[in-house]
Amino acid sequence: MTDATGYRIEKDSMGDRQLPDSVYYGIQTLRAIENFPISGLRPLATYVDAFLLIKKAAAIANGELGCIPTELSGAIVQAADEILKGQLRDQFVVDVYQAGAGTSHHMNVNEVLANRGLELLGDRKGNYGRLSPNDHVNYGQSTNDVVPTAIRIGGLLALAHTLLPALDRAIAATAAKAEEFKDVVKSGRTHLQDAVPVRLGEGFRAWSQILTDHKRRIETAAEDLRVLGIGGSAAGTGLNTHPQYRFRVVELLSDFIGQPLSPAPHMMAAMQSMAPFVNVSGSLRNLAQDLAKISHDLRLLDSGPKTGFKEIQLPPVQPGSSIMPGKYNPVMAEMTSMVCFQVMGYDQAIAIAGQAGQLELNVMMPLIAYNLIHSIEILGNTIAALGDRCLMGVTAVGDRCHAYAEGSLALVTALNPHIGYLNAADVAKESLATGKSLRAIVLEKGLMDEATLAEVLDLDQMSAMP
Repeated sequence: MTDATGYRIEKDSMGDRQLPDSVYYGIQTLRAIENFPISGLRPLATYVDAFLLIKKAAAIANGELGCIPTELSGAIVQAADEILKGQLRDQFVVDVYQAGAGTSHHMNVNEVLANRGLELLGDRKGNYGRLSPNDHVNYGQSTNDVVPTAIRIGGLLALAHTLLPALDRAIAATAAKAEEFKDVVKSGRTHLQDAVPVRLGEGFRAWSQILTDHKRRIETAAEDLRVLGIGGSAAGTGLNTHPQYRFRVVELLSDFIGQPLSPAPHMMAAMQSMAPFVNVSGSLRNLAQDLAKISHDLRLLDSGPKTGFKEIQLPPVQPGSSIMPGKYNPVMAEMTSMVCFQVMGYDQAIAIAGQAGQLELNVMMPLIAYNLIHSIEILGNTIAALGDRCLMGVTAVGDRCHAYAEGSLALVTALNPHIGYLNAADVAKESLATGKSLRAIVLEKGLMDEATLAEVLDLDQMSAMP
């Protein structure tokens, strides 16, 4: 009931508590707020969306199957739709680090839907005798099957909306630069030492291929997210659910997100094993590792402008120093590395949490949910920003590239078949000691004739890809 001071009293199995009538969450959420003042981190919007979609699908299915009154089903669906469109988003307030398995956040969602549903029915918040968070919003459900389903749906949404489109753009951007720089010859480097000539464009083409391969690996890993254990209820047996409930919910969720989904062949297995999440996280870690390497390469190639490689110019996007005027730093690449390191850390936590379940349940799912979805989204946002504000604007410093390629001692590698490895090594050492060019030393020693030497040391030919 609501009193004259703007508060209402709610009751749960532990007793009564007073809440401001302005809030839509209820007594169990209030207890969680008090119990878990841990990080200040709130549930990710995509994770909330996944819960709302599941609750909407469950309400429709239970209404159709006669498990809850259609009037209540309709109110729950309308409330979910309102929140999916942006209303009441501030009502999801439980800290990421909370009750094991995610019961606190789950009840937060159930209570908000119940109280908004009551308003839509012309009733007052907290009148759970008419529309209950547990008996109606949560009919036939348990934290134990809803949360792993929400992680799956949230992961698929994040991939589709954020990471995969960003990868597509970055793949296209690096491929475009590969074509633009296809004739720019530069010195290769291995061990950060001079190596044989390469084409700048082929370096970008390699990055495009690397990102393409990672996209394929991520999509393959994500296939397991499409298999849903919803309907398993508390322990995977489907207790308190209609026989057709889980099939109808999966069908509805597939329609909602526009992606193919299927019921788990064994609901208990889908509840207990975190392997799908660990697998997807591992594919993200793999991407992060190569993406960090690409970001480091961008910084090296742009280093200078006077004392570094400066073979490319990254677009300057902001002043680089609070004290050194005219300085521009590779900030987009630097940011990329930071995010990659964070994703690698999240993956380690997911891997540890993934084996922390006992018997019928893994109680570390809130950590897995946050880390996995957040990894997908920050990687997607990072790749989008790197592509739009860095990769697309890269230019080649062609004269610097050519000078390094022409002056590299590693050009002697092309002489091996003609003068032998040991002779070539002597030529390289003499060039380094005297400053004379490789060409001059070879001709002085009479190791090759001028025409053959010119053909062998043709940079364009040496750097051509097969």
